[in-house]
Amino acid sequence: MCLGVPGKVTQIYREHDVLMGEVDFGGVTKNVCLEHVPQVRIGQYVIVHVGFGLSILDEAEANQVFAFLEGMRQAQEPGVQEAV
Repeated sequence: MCLGVPGKVTQIYREHDVLMGEVDFGGVTKNVCLEHVPQVRIGQYVIVHVGFGLSILDEAEANQVFAFLEGMRQAQEPGVQEAV
């Protein structure tokens, strides 16, 4: 199983003739290869897996993923009781 995480594209540039971008993952910024999504624009969200942008998604979809991940994080915190 693999996990793709949404991030917001903040910069787009070429490095050694490869389309790259700086992507913000909630305050953590990473350099990502954007060759699979050449039509992406600054401000859009991309799903990233192991450093590669795989698809573009809109902000509403990205927010749904963020809410799901936050729910998973809260469920893993100590002191959170399981629903019976």
